[in-house]
Amino acid sequence: MALQFAFPSTAGARRRPESRSIIRPVRCADDRQALFNRIAPVYDNLNDLFSLGMHRVWKRMAVSWSGVKEGDTVLDVCCGSGDLAFLLSEKVGISGKVIALDFSKEQLQIAAARQSEQSKACYKNIEWIEGDAVNLPFSRSSFDAATIGYGLRNIVDRRKAMEEMYKVLKPGSKVSILDFNKSTSSLNSSVQDWMIDYIVVPIASGYTLADEYQYLKSSIKEYLTGKELEQLAGEVGFYVAKFYEIGAGLMGNLVATR
Repeated sequence: MALQFAFPSTAGARRRPESRSIIRPVRCADDRQALFNRIAPVYDNLNDLFSLGMHRVWKRMAVSWSGVKEGDTVLDVCCGSGDLAFLLSEKVGISGKVIALDFSKEQLQIAAARQSEQSKACYKNIEWIEGDAVNLPFSRSSFDAATIGYGLRNIVDRRKAMEEMYKVLKPGSKVSILDFNKSTSSLNSSVQDWMIDYIVVPIASGYTLADEYQYLKSSIKEYLTGKELEQLAGEVGFYVAKFYEIGAGLMGNLVATR
């Protein structure tokens, strides 16, 4: 699934910040798929707006942590509109291959359109696949590296998704997982909540998307802390897992080695 936002569309009047008291988490995988499809047309613009462009820095960090190198075959899970896939493509070069998977057809269409508008030869090595992160359609030990940006938080069965990434990675390769940080610091959590309530939601209301961005708050609270992500990675088989807080503690990146 930047300040990466993909949330269920609501066709209603603008809402004031006071209406945020009712938060309805999207728990069903089908609902989450519909949610990402609906937000797709404004996804990239809003990511830039709310992160002041910093999501591009965090994504470059995530790609660097994956250990990807020229000639590799790599996987980007929950690729969205393709930001990480394009960065991976630049790393693997024309001799490498990038498989970018998402369950949102609309996001994939936007990603493919972006690819067709680019002139870099390496971008031709990206293949877009509609698929499910908890049932990856690839053979065991197929990839030299994997990334997932702002996607694991939105997957209902996170353990299964981690198991699937473990399965398709080659021994010794890494997965790099970028997302919001569910901080154990009360200060960081308060800052996140304040930003969502008084900056993100009010601005989103101008796009009649207030309800969508209220979902962001609940999705972070239902996510895993850095320590919990490290533990989950170890439980599914990764032998080294390290979580890094970035973006002043508002973001986090798990790096796990198969």
